Amino acid sequence: MTWEIVVGIETHTQLLTKSKIFSGAPTDFGAPPNTQASAVDLALPGTLPVLNRAALEHAIRFGLAVNGTINRRSIFARKNYFYPDLPKGYQISQYETPIVQGGYIDLKNPDKRVRLTRAHLEEDAGKSLHEAFNGMSGIDLNRAGTPLLEIVSEPDLRGAQEAVAYARTLHALVMWIGICDGNMQEGSFRCDANVSVRREGEKLGTRCEIKNLNSFRFMEQAIEFEAARQVEILEGGGRVEQETRLYDAERNETRSMRSKEDAQDYRYFPDPDLLPLEVSDALLAEMLSRLPELPVATRERFVRDYDLAPYDAAQLTASRASADYFESLVKTSGADPKVCANWQTGELAAALNRSELEISRSPISAPVLAGILARIKDGTLSGKTAKKVFDVAWEQGPGASVDAIIDRHGLKQISDADAIEKLVDEVLAKNAKQVEDYRAGKDKAFNSLVGQVMKATQGKANPAQVNEMLRKKLAR
Repeated sequence: MTWEIVVGIETHTQLLTKSKIFSGAPTDFGAPPNTQASAVDLALPGTLPVLNRAALEHAIRFGLAVNGTINRRSIFARKNYFYPDLPKGYQISQYETPIVQGGYIDLKNPDKRVRLTRAHLEEDAGKSLHEAFNGMSGIDLNRAGTPLLEIVSEPDLRGAQEAVAYARTLHALVMWIGICDGNMQEGSFRCDANVSVRREGEKLGTRCEIKNLNSFRFMEQAIEFEAARQVEILEGGGRVEQETRLYDAERNETRSMRSKEDAQDYRYFPDPDLLPLEVSDALLAEMLSRLPELPVATRERFVRDYDLAPYDAAQLTASRASADYFESLVKTSGADPKVCANWQTGELAAALNRSELEISRSPISAPVLAGILARIKDGTLSGKTAKKVFDVAWEQGPGASVDAIIDRHGLKQISDADAIEKLVDEVLAKNAKQVEDYRAGKDKAFNSLVGQVMKATQGKANPAQVNEMLRKKLAR
């Protein structure tokens, strides 16, 4: 019997708020160490936490987006453990009654529904900086108190690739609904993977938790290594110990960090400084009214309203920025939606990939690309010269003028019938052998003749007119 890899994911999502979850301290990333940690974040005597309403709204928005149950009454608890970057000795979190229970994430590839256990609010800890000060370690408490939404999945994922597909889908969703910036390099979106293995049909095996996976590639590698490690132990007659492990990307291995704590080890109890959190009907209705159209609905609308293939619609809705770009492109260019989709998923996507840029930072804005497509539609540009305009506009950036580029580089398409006829006559006169081959039934000769005309005009002749004129002349 083969081994089955079982994975559940815990995701720590930093919420997009200007201030921390229980204090007015700012949440800006990159500030000098320990300049954004207030007395409340450190729980100094005489201070009391006050819940940030925006953090609560973000949590409710997420719960609605995943069809979870919003608990009308939830409780904050103290999760007790000591760690250098948690100076209070406890973390304010939610345990028995979280803000969101249940819900699900639908994956597209593979086509699968992943159940969610819960999503709860809590505060982030600080950050240890090792060898930052003449070989010594230090603590930066700027991050302490940053609002987190911890999203916990059921162990529904099978293997590393499914786990990554889930993490990518969740990552796109939290950015789509505007509750997280998704910056994994800055720690805004961090995943812990609970990995176990079992023989097919057996009960769940002993799990090990891999902490703080901040890239999809590392997640896949860490899960695959950990699963292989556990299989080797079990096949050797050993027993997997439940523990927390870290992934070392340089060595591509996981290593033990500490024995895995259970809930009782944290000695959860309700935080006496925070009253139970109650969500009113009015707040719930307000959050529902402000929820944007979700990715699945947008994807279905693109297929229905723009007559796109499901694959293209999925590509265009990979992020909200991508979907917004496409809709702007269609509205401002007047071009066929399929043409817009082809340019966005083709030429633009390739350029973004080469430059390792997100579409939100594209040097070619939607209005500029729309200008290029409009000039293709009205016959000013051919497909070939349009790509030249695209390249120049990419270098110039968002303020590029399509018409100015066309004029400056002499890229206007030749559509004058008399001029094209003259060029065709010249090409036919110089290529008698190819004319003879075409009339003898060799279709490839026609393409060669078209290429000769286009070469003579540096790709600026209207291809449709060239084809029509050549066929007319060759039919005589």
